[in-house]
Amino acid sequence: MGQIIGYILFTIIAVFGAKWFIEKDGHPKALFYLFFAEMWERFSFYGMRALLVLYIIKDYMASVENNEEIAYGIYAAYGALVYATPLLGGFLADRFIGYRKAIMLGGILMAAGHFFMAFPIDFFFYGALGLLIAGNGFFKPNISSLVGSLYEEGDIKRDSGFTIFYMGINLGAAVAPLLCGYIGEMWGWHYGFGLAGVGMLAGVVVFWDGIKKGVFGDKGLQPIEYQEKKFFNFNIEKLVWVFGCLIVPIFAYLIVLEASGAEFLGTIINILLVISVGYAGYLMYENYRDGQPAAANKIGSILILAVLCAVFWACFEQAGSSLVVWADKCIDLKFMVASQTNAINPGYIIFLAFPFALLWEKLDLWGKNPNTAKKFAMGIAFLGLGFLVFAYSINFISDAGKLPFSTLWIGWLLITTGELCLSPIGLSKVTQLSPKKSIAFFMGLWFLSSTVAHYIAGALAKLTIGGQTTSSEGLLGKLNTMLFSGVDPTANGVAEAMIYNDLFGKIGFVTIGIALVTLLISPIIKKLMHDIH
Repeated sequence: MGQIIGYILFTIIAVFGAKWFIEKDGHPKALFYLFFAEMWERFSFYGMRALLVLYIIKDYMASVENNEEIAYGIYAAYGALVYATPLLGGFLADRFIGYRKAIMLGGILMAAGHFFMAFPIDFFFYGALGLLIAGNGFFKPNISSLVGSLYEEGDIKRDSGFTIFYMGINLGAAVAPLLCGYIGEMWGWHYGFGLAGVGMLAGVVVFWDGIKKGVFGDKGLQPIEYQEKKFFNFNIEKLVWVFGCLIVPIFAYLIVLEASGAEFLGTIINILLVISVGYAGYLMYENYRDGQPAAANKIGSILILAVLCAVFWACFEQAGSSLVVWADKCIDLKFMVASQTNAINPGYIIFLAFPFALLWEKLDLWGKNPNTAKKFAMGIAFLGLGFLVFAYSINFISDAGKLPFSTLWIGWLLITTGELCLSPIGLSKVTQLSPKKSIAFFMGLWFLSSTVAHYIAGALAKLTIGGQTTSSEGLLGKLNTMLFSGVDPTANGVAEAMIYNDLFGKIGFVTIGIALVTLLISPIIKKLMHDIH
């Protein structure tokens, strides 16, 4: 109980600190409401994320022989679809119902999904995942787009504002594994899931309060032409709400297919990629045709940055799959349970977000602010270094066969530094680079890169299931052999840990290589972005 009280007090202090900083630094008042609502939405999401794989392995499918493989598959499918639906939700918000109504619809669906998870019934399990996937599609892209609409073109506080907003994301993400993870593993899984639902409901209430108080002004309203428009005598807004509910069983069924071993999701992702990239290409063509090559080039830069974003998240999202299982099996966790290790990364962000926000502002004033492409290269490089730390930890395995807890703290510090160089900056730039009438669509396209990333992340995690250990085959194998040269393969715990550490080493070397390539092509990306730094 002492832990729980401590986490709650920490959250209260962090929230008031954020409110003080927003007011002191001269950001729009609405930013705090969006910060607070997103904090609770991420609380619900990361509470679920921390528990899902462990719940499937240890409880829901504990008697199933290949439960770890199935768990990775469900997690990958869930994560992929969660980040695919913002493409649809962003489009519907842009064209028909506006950001505000889309956020409310998404929040309500997600709250219902978390409460479904509070019941140990098959129908509720898959239905809950369907509700969460559909709800996230309406909530996620539109709240980010609403943040972007608060700042005028050229406002130097834009990157800072997104970094603060990102801090809200990670405040919820940090507290959720600590609270939901502790309650879920110690009291019962479904209590943890239920608490995540309470968090999501709080997010909806806070956002609605902001609307009632008029803090958003004229931002995020439904397009005028659709406010009274009807389709076959049905109000457009109501039709979207009905549609949002009808797609829930479709997503639930896709998760069932993935759990049964059907590889149907890859086909769907490919179709979504073709449609979304095709539409983006059409918009580029339109701009070239209309004599606006700069606007077309900016769309091209979004696509390049989205690819780099997918690389980053494909590796990062081992956090909810192979990394949490590795922590459970191989790390001397001391005072934590495995699910709570998901709090380390967002915990770092809480303390680093404001310094990074100020850093970008100061570097901009001094004319030393790295351009977006260079920040992305830095982000991917730090990611690679973090995974190399995870991999190298095998050199410090104890006589009891456990890896040091400090490995997690050092590795995640490096990865978090990389994340702050890439993720909030990417969110900011998408809102700047996108055509005005298609901001939410391109925000959805941005999250689609995370869909691809989650799918790849699942494939990477499954490489640990076959009992593979490090080998000297190929360049990556030789690099790993150098990394593990001082390790006794017969020592207690080495064989089990190496299954994971081998993968982490290869991820580290590949991503550092990609970072170097990104740095080399950064002038090209900068040119495509034109006046956007």
